[in-house]
Amino acid sequence: MQETKPHRLQKRARFVVPSRSDALLRNFTELVGGPLGKHSSPGKISPGPFTVERVLIILTVVAALLAVIAKDYCRVRGWETPGQFYATCYSDFPELFRNRGLGEGIFPFFTQGSLFEYPVLMGIIAGVTAFLVPGQGMGNERILGYFDVNATLIVAIWIVTVLLTARINRRRPWDAAMVAVAPGIILAGFINWDMWAVGLLALGMYLFSRDKLILAGVVIGLGAATKLYPALILGAVLLLALRTGKLRAFFITAGAAAASWLAVNLPIAAMNPSGWRYFFEFSQDRPAGYSSPWFAYNLVADRVRWVQIDGAAINSMTLFLFVLACVLIGALALCAPRRPRLAQLGFLIVAAFILTNKVYSPQFVIWLIPLLALARPRWRDFLIWQAAEGLHWAAVWMYLGQTTSGGSVQHNIDMSYYVLAVGLHMVATAYLMVRVAIDIWDPAQDPLRAYGEDDPHGGRFDGARDWLRLDAFRPSRSVLPWRPRATVETTDPKASQRTEVNSDG
Repeated sequence: MQETKPHRLQKRARFVVPSRSDALLRNFTELVGGPLGKHSSPGKISPGPFTVERVLIILTVVAALLAVIAKDYCRVRGWETPGQFYATCYSDFPELFRNRGLGEGIFPFFTQGSLFEYPVLMGIIAGVTAFLVPGQGMGNERILGYFDVNATLIVAIWIVTVLLTARINRRRPWDAAMVAVAPGIILAGFINWDMWAVGLLALGMYLFSRDKLILAGVVIGLGAATKLYPALILGAVLLLALRTGKLRAFFITAGAAAASWLAVNLPIAAMNPSGWRYFFEFSQDRPAGYSSPWFAYNLVADRVRWVQIDGAAINSMTLFLFVLACVLIGALALCAPRRPRLAQLGFLIVAAFILTNKVYSPQFVIWLIPLLALARPRWRDFLIWQAAEGLHWAAVWMYLGQTTSGGSVQHNIDMSYYVLAVGLHMVATAYLMVRVAIDIWDPAQDPLRAYGEDDPHGGRFDGARDWLRLDAFRPSRSVLPWRPRATVETTDPKASQRTEVNSDG
């Protein structure tokens, strides 16, 4: 009876296996028996206790332990200069706890007269976590406690971000391993509260992919109230709304985002106007920050006696170059033979913001990691980029140890090597942008579309027909809203080989 009884398997969705789809990973699987066989059915046979998500959680916990170990020098000896720079264990948490009065009970934005150079929700997080630290004063034990409380919460958000990245595209959950083991997060995740914004953006993109536009907008607005960059994803939504004619998706998402951002900011602005304005004034007035292209240029200009760029000129050039980059990204989105994916456009916009901004803090690298895992999940490019960021990571601390603390000569590096490290970080990021742009123009290069998917992150845009597409070389083949009917070629696997597109998209 037991031998003839049919064995019922739980029905599961099949997913893409990295050892099959990624040439680099295939070479590293020999120690565990080589790539998965072509006749196996991943996602259909139960894996037992080691599901994909559980393995991803284990990987994230291991990476988090490495991140804590990387800060061990400062956890044991304290966050003092220049040791925290040379040991590469610097964190803003101890600095702000001591220098912004968090250890003395000052709550950013709620304590009148206090100034905090971050957005409102990040100030609230800083104040709440300070209240969670027992005791009084700013002794070493409380500083360590403040760091540990924030690091613990960041690890929890890290795990959630990994799971959300895996669930956005259920056919490719293993792509989230990039987020789980990213060297950039291991090195920079505990510098500041940026991981909160990263997690909120991941949640917003997950909700958007499930067509929950209002909730997605609310979460994106909260992310922008923590760190402004999550709002940039709305630019990608706008471009896809124009391409498909689904403008309502943009207006609902953007409206909900604006409402949630205002719900957080308006009460603070009314209660403490000067404290609320300080973040915007600080961002406008601050000079070029470490590791930005403007800062690197001024270092070189000072040495070779060129004319340096002042703060006002940097603000204007930063805005101009970012707007120009967005115009080029918009042209790519509207002219590409096939509609881009949401994650691709989001990655390009955020990367352009990072490269043109007048500040590049080391933790900004974590903004791009989940977006890259969704936009171009290729481990070779990912590891090349992370190696460049790792070199920049080491260079910036060696340089800061010299310039801010007068550290020992044997630990310092010359300015020229620091500038080279900044240039390497910029070249590596620009290289990823080029690769993503190539994937957009030639979908056969896209790791997702090469396996028959359209835009699993795009929500309502997934599988949508073109409503507006410009063809500069053959204008007659452009898709325009006012044309009643047009016949265009399509490479969308969800559509027929020749699709009739009408004016309502």
